[in-house]
Amino acid sequence: MKKNMGSIDRIVRVLLAIIISILFFTNVVSGTLGVFLLVIGGVFLATSFINFCPLYSILGINSCPVKK
Repeated sequence: MKKNMGSIDRIVRVLLAIIISILFFTNVVSGTLGVFLLVIGGVFLATSFINFCPLYSILGINSCPVKK
């Protein structure tokens, strides 16, 4: 897998995953929506650690800086 995520994108995804987790575990968001958001947060966290987003690959997006 070729990296296609830059550092700012990774930081935003980790922060969103943390916010979603806090909202879920403090019962601000619950039920089916809460579980769905928790799964999305897990995907954000996983993709930020592996520096690869399959959706970016499909759409042809690359936020990783070009190496010279």
